[in-house]
Amino acid sequence: MKELKPRPGILRILPYAPGKSDIPNFERVIKLSSNESALGPSPKAIEAFNKASVTLHRYPEGSSAKLRRTLGKYHGLDEKRITCGAGSDEILYNLARAYAGPGDEIIMSKHGFNIYPIIARTVGAIPVIAPERELTFDVDSVLQLVTRKTKILFIANPNNPTGSYISGEELFRLRAGLPKNVLLVIDCAYAEYVIRNDYSVGFDLVDTNENTVITRTFSKIYGLAALRIGWAYCPPSICDVLNKIRGPFNLSTAAQEAGIAAVEDEIHVAASRDHNSVWLPWLSNRLKSLGLTVYPSVANFVLVQFPETESKNCLLAMNFFNQKGIIPRETSVYHLPACLRVTIGTEDEIYSFSSVCEQFLSG
Repeated sequence: MKELKPRPGILRILPYAPGKSDIPNFERVIKLSSNESALGPSPKAIEAFNKASVTLHRYPEGSSAKLRRTLGKYHGLDEKRITCGAGSDEILYNLARAYAGPGDEIIMSKHGFNIYPIIARTVGAIPVIAPERELTFDVDSVLQLVTRKTKILFIANPNNPTGSYISGEELFRLRAGLPKNVLLVIDCAYAEYVIRNDYSVGFDLVDTNENTVITRTFSKIYGLAALRIGWAYCPPSICDVLNKIRGPFNLSTAAQEAGIAAVEDEIHVAASRDHNSVWLPWLSNRLKSLGLTVYPSVANFVLVQFPETESKNCLLAMNFFNQKGIIPRETSVYHLPACLRVTIGTEDEIYSFSSVCEQFLSG
């Protein structure tokens, strides 16, 4: 009798490790490990979520029509080219299921979001890792790795965990350099935080190509991570494919209603962006003044490199923070063993983190 075995590649997957959420013996912790919204969700989104509780016995509207209509209106997009998912992760997985398989290649950058190689191996594809330049996606390095086996290219822009980004001009050059049969997936989870003039989400690339997809999420600036809401803007043919293979009721009614309210509350979104615009540079400058290397970031987190000495290394820093009830994100899985990623939390949380960091370095 033959042994039951999973598809090739599955056993090579290292499961995704989320940021820690708690520390034993601490009732309250300062969680700076998951890039969650410092201000939390809009009060209007909470109200919409609560109102949805009276319909828990009903199946959700299967196409998320009202949410897609709201997104289309807010972003100036055709709602028929928008599809929703249980977090943007579901959409990324489904794109790989639809357009790649055993023996195919999926390209990603060295310090890109760690879910990409997991997705590749899930469908039996080969993750191809492109080198970066100064912790930034390098268009030329990626294009040199394209072969006849290449089916998908994932780029997080801005990137997690580095906080770096490439300009709209570079994004256009990337698409122009790829063969037409290679799907470009631009993961824009942190787009709402970016305030750089040369940044572009890339909607125009979707409008002018049949092989480009933009994914977005409600887990970051909208503060709805627990509800798992993602969406994608696609060419009609790809949107049709995604709608064929997604779950029939993949977004709950409560998620849809809260998502609509979150998008419509532009004042709350602006407040979250403004908060980040103040405290991102404040924390970066404060940590630099302590002698640490802080990499430039346009998202709601910073990547901080600690000394590699026996007395002040990254592992010791992580333990020290945990002893004080603070949880940053360890990044060795991203090939950055000397770094910690720190979410921009509330004002009090940022002060606490910087104070404890000073204690660690001076102790």
